[in-house]
Amino acid sequence: MNLDSIHIGKVILAGAGPGDPELLTLKTLRYLQQADVVVADRLVSPDILAEYTRPDALIISVGKQYHNNASTPQSVISQLLVTHALEGRLVVRLKGGDVSIFSNVLDELETLSSHGIPYELVPGVTAALGAAAYAGIPLTARGYAASVRFLTSYQPDAGDEKYWHELAHTPDTLVFYMSSAPLDQLVHRLAKEGIAEDRWIAVIEQATTPLQRVSSWPVHQYLAAAAGSEYASPTLVILGRVAALHSSFQWLANSRSREQYFPSVQEQKKIVVC
Repeated sequence: MNLDSIHIGKVILAGAGPGDPELLTLKTLRYLQQADVVVADRLVSPDILAEYTRPDALIISVGKQYHNNASTPQSVISQLLVTHALEGRLVVRLKGGDVSIFSNVLDELETLSSHGIPYELVPGVTAALGAAAYAGIPLTARGYAASVRFLTSYQPDAGDEKYWHELAHTPDTLVFYMSSAPLDQLVHRLAKEGIAEDRWIAVIEQATTPLQRVSSWPVHQYLAAAAGSEYASPTLVILGRVAALHSSFQWLANSRSREQYFPSVQEQKKIVVC
């Protein structure tokens, strides 16, 4: 293909926020209203796709879900971006949360760069900030924590003893993404390393959505109270002294429903045009 003879489009890599459609940035909203093609993750509110895109826009589901064979391979996602951009279209690659926090944006940037396709990155509200705010937990509350770390522990055996000992004894607030499945192992490992008695753990399911649920315990009580629990996807874990503040400053009541706000990969592909 002679790239000089065609009009190359552009790819906007944008964050959709953690769930609540009203947390979408104005810049991402403007691009969605202009987009010819929207390539959307599973953790994007269905309301965003239904209300903020052009009626004639092509919406493509490329959802990924842990242990789900219907998940879209990253190579397929990257190729979709290239194909539609080379056909002169404005493509919005819409990711849940923020565009660059625990996403595969690097793979997509490398692919776009190698094909000479223009792109732009538009930040979004990452899950840690949205979940903390909607749970009433100030992540760096004065006198509780001076800094915060974003981590993932979907592989609880990763890291050496020194790494886990440091995590157990840090005064930082720890926010774990994609860590609900191995949460028992995570807490056990931190307890083994001597995590302080004043540390709390808050488990936030489906943050910022109408189905949000928050549960919190002193970290040393978690295994006795909640070992073996299953949590709705997505779930985010906040660990540290600040997690105890949820009980004082909770402003959003827990949902009583156990429904899923975000469709499964299979359901999403039935809803949107592929």
